[in-house]
Amino acid sequence: MTFRVTSFLAGAAVAAGVTLASFAAQAQDTIKVGVLHSLSGTMAISETTLKDVMLMLIEDQNKKGGLLGKKLEPVVVDPASNWPLFAEKARELVQKDKVAAIFCCWTSVSRKSVLPVVEELNTVVFYPVQYEGEESSKNIFYTGAAPNQQAIPAVDYLAENEGVKRWVLAGTDYVYPRTTNKILEAYLKSKGVKPEDIMINYTPFGHSDWQTIVADIKKFGSAGKKTAVVSTINGDANVPFYKELGNQGVKATDIPVVAFSVGEEELAGIDTKPLVGHLAAWNYFQSIDTPENKAFIEKWKAYTKNPKRVTNDPMEAHVIGFQMWVKAVEKAGTTDPNAVIDALIGVTVPNLTGGYSAMMPNHHITKPVFIGEVKADGQFNVVWNTPAPVVANEWSPYLEGSKDLIADWRAPLSCGNFNVKTGKCGGAGK
Repeated sequence: MTFRVTSFLAGAAVAAGVTLASFAAQAQDTIKVGVLHSLSGTMAISETTLKDVMLMLIEDQNKKGGLLGKKLEPVVVDPASNWPLFAEKARELVQKDKVAAIFCCWTSVSRKSVLPVVEELNTVVFYPVQYEGEESSKNIFYTGAAPNQQAIPAVDYLAENEGVKRWVLAGTDYVYPRTTNKILEAYLKSKGVKPEDIMINYTPFGHSDWQTIVADIKKFGSAGKKTAVVSTINGDANVPFYKELGNQGVKATDIPVVAFSVGEEELAGIDTKPLVGHLAAWNYFQSIDTPENKAFIEKWKAYTKNPKRVTNDPMEAHVIGFQMWVKAVEKAGTTDPNAVIDALIGVTVPNLTGGYSAMMPNHHITKPVFIGEVKADGQFNVVWNTPAPVVANEWSPYLEGSKDLIADWRAPLSCGNFNVKTGKCGGAGK
């Protein structure tokens, strides 16, 4: 039957004066884009919005005529906050759906689940969320912040502007918080902070009983030194955490919390009045007043048909990453991964905060840093920012095994962990 249908199609094509090759090309008249974000499970609170913004960006690009003369077709899958499932779904997107690129993930554990698959299959991936660094892959483009574009500036702000001397490093128990806190602990000690002035705590995904932990934080903060919480708590565990802070009367004037994974979307679901004055460090806030951001917010609310829908930092990272991918494909004249990977380095696009972001040879982008205070309406008042975009340190200068490493994916180096002391690609001691 398959042979007869094929024969019939071939005959019809010849009769119409069309070759089989052009007939096949017409059948593949779209460029497929993978959207791999959790739409269920503990991370849905954060990732559903990223799926929605990708659909909006693809729709907008199609209104402009698509890409390379073809329409873009989103392929949306739900890995359901299941880390091994991210790898399985990524493989399906590439091998079965034939996507040209994947926009994916929130947690580092999901990104690390995907990484070996996309390297094996040579796929272009854009990762839009702040992370712990200590990685640079040929196939992944990191549009979220590295630690020196978020965590380090936040700690500096608290020390210099709030006089913080004691530090609670509170995180969800997985790779991003543990590695970020390892970097922060080394950084704080390099600044003269004593080990007894650093408290580290980890909780599982979806943790809900914060009463004892918040009580411990209050006790730690009662030693007579200004104390702050540096939070790498992820997902829906943030809701009961902040509620318990309010229940126990932990005010920003007493023990400020600076969060790296709490933005407008997470605050939209809770009463923010007890949290006024607590902080978040990001590279974008909805409240930033620029023409670009105003236009984006209006477009977002119109697309979602919801005037209450908020924007946030990882959304902007997807905006930047998508624009960069489009420019690189146009520059390369193809969606071939190797050509696009080469073309992406050096691409510069406008961000939403009034400047530009550039893709650097380490596959990370330049980003401004903002510190914002929570307002009663769930938005942020920017209290500090860097004067210019910051270049990402993919490898931490504060960790022994990383301080001699750099990433540069341009020829002839083409390496993600080049050791400047040994002159070899392969990392520390190799």
